[in-house]
Amino acid sequence: VQLQASGGGLVQPGGSLTLSCEASGFPSTPPIMGWYRQSPGKQRELVAQVTSGGTTSLADSVKGRFTASRNNAKNTMDLHMNSLKPEDTAVYYCRARRVMTPVYNYWGQGTLVTVSS
Repeated sequence: VQLQASGGGLVQPGGSLTLSCEASGFPSTPPIMGWYRQSPGKQRELVAQVTSGGTTSLADSVKGRFTASRNNAKNTMDLHMNSLKPEDTAVYYCRARRVMTPVYNYWGQGTLVTVSS
């Protein structure tokens, strides 16, 4: 089982960036996939979550700027980030989980997003 995250980098304030997460090795499409972020000295927080049925949740701090989407056929989840702010700077992590038997919870490696001029 593997979650491969990609797309991080350096972007100027107001810019855009798309993160992608590909899930592989799972017996079926993960019911819940999400993007989380963690900046220095802060707890990891949920940014966006999308269920396999398409239900999407976004953190209040990113609503109107970020969107999330999934491709169940490819087991991928994208996070489209627009109007980026310096406070969006963080390491972003992909997560895949299932809350019904068989329960599982996997994290991908982080990808760094730096918003700076």
